[in-house]
Formats: sequence, structure tokens, C-alpha cells
Amino acid sequence: MSKPAPDHPTPSHPTSGPAPSARSNAAQMASPSFRLPELDQDFLLGDSMRGVRLMLEYAKAEESLRAWGVRSTIVVFGSARVAEDGPGRHAEWYAQAREFGRIASERGGALTDHGGLRDNVIATGGGPGIMEAANRGAIEAGAPTIGYNITLPHEQEPNAWSTPALTFRFHYFAMRKMHLAMRANALVVFPGGFGTFDELFELLTLRQTGKSSALPIVLFDQAYWRAVIGFDALVEHGMIDARDVELFRFADSAEEIWSILSEQGLNRRS
Repeated sequence: MSKPAPDHPTPSHPTSGPAPSARSNAAQMASPSFRLPELDQDFLLGDSMRGVRLMLEYAKAEESLRAWGVRSTIVVFGSARVAEDGPGRHAEWYAQAREFGRIASERGGALTDHGGLRDNVIATGGGPGIMEAANRGAIEAGAPTIGYNITLPHEQEPNAWSTPALTFRFHYFAMRKMHLAMRANALVVFPGGFGTFDELFELLTLRQTGKSSALPIVLFDQAYWRAVIGFDALVEHGMIDARDVELFRFADSAEEIWSILSEQGLNRRS
């Protein structure tokens, strides 16, 4: 007669060692090293990633500009402090910048889709004042228009007249300047202060040194510019050559700006 099976049979291969651990992996999951690099802001904003951030600032704007078919631009600089109803000549400067934005957009190719490409699209620093006026004129003409904003300690908000999908914000002045310059067919500079001077002389230096193409540069309001910058004194003291003052022209109306740009072959540029 066989024996009944025991209630708790003995395993044929007895287990050995401690029971499985119940230790939590919360510390590993929360560690910065476990974050995906592209989602780790501490890592992306660190010193070693500065080159990557510069690349991202280039690539993001470039992707949008290509999607909109922006082949070339007319860059408009000028003071953020100028108001439509401002004192002195401010209102006139605002009105002429607005008028130029309209004229250039209607006549320069920003409204026309040449096989998916647009030319001479108005581009500004994206802020108030003259920048707002030029963007406004372009929008009123029905054209796309670009605002290249910069992050500042006292935050600058974009004006309400740049095309939303072409309203960018940069941390690095260098990358902003690169985008302003790389598609520019022309530069139009209205009265302004240090920031306007910075951008003007940056592009004048590129022209003077042959690092850029023969970019037409027009300064609006000859009386203002001759009062604030002694161009003739620079020549007199040997700081620039006499021919360097031929790198730019003066204009005193929006129509005159367009005439000068047309004389210099703007419509034939691509």
C-alpha cells in the first residue's frame, strides 16, 4: 500500500540565498543623469552646451524661414523709443518707416510667390518704435514680415505687427545678427541710438572689409545722421578712406529710399 503524499512536499532543488530585494529605485529615477539629454534643461543650459544652443538658435529660425520661402529680406533698423505720436520728429520717422514697409512689400516681391520663394521681405528687430512701424507697413500691404527679437534683462516683447510664425526670440546677439545679415538684400537705417549704431556699423564693417556682397545701405534723415556721426571727420583724421562714405546713401522719404534701392539693382537681386 502506497504512502499518502505529504501536505508540504519538499522541493527537489532547495532554494538558497536571500529573498528578492524590495529596495526602491526612486533615487535612480530622480537623478539628473537619468534624464534624456534633450529633456534636461540643467544640462542644455550648462556651459559645455553653449555651442549646441547656438546651433539650435540658428536651426529653429532657419527652418521657419525656409518653410515660408523667405529667400531674401530688407532689414530695417531704428530706435525702439520712437512712437507714432511721439515728440519732435518721432511721428514723422514712424510714419515714413511704416510707409516704406508698405512700399517695399508691395514692390519688392514679398507678396509674390516665385515657385515657393519670396524676396525682399521686411525684417526688423521685432520690438516697438521704428521696428513696429516697418513691420506694420508690411502687414498692411498683406505681406509676411519678420521680427528677430532678443532676450534682454528688461524683457522686450514683440510688437503686434510681425507675422506670428516669423516672430523669433534669440538669446545670443551673434546669432540674431547672423540671421539679420544672411538673407539681407538691403539695409535701411532710421534714426536710433546705441543698438541702431551697433547694427549699422556691423554691416558697414562687413561691406568695408569685403566680407559681404555689395549690400545697399540707406540712412534715413540726412540731417540726423550728419548731426550725430562725423563721417567727414573720420575721413579727415584718416580713420576711414574717402571712398568708405560711398558705402551708404541718405534719403529723406520712403519713396526716395525705394528709388535708391532700385537704382542699386535691388529688384535684380536674389
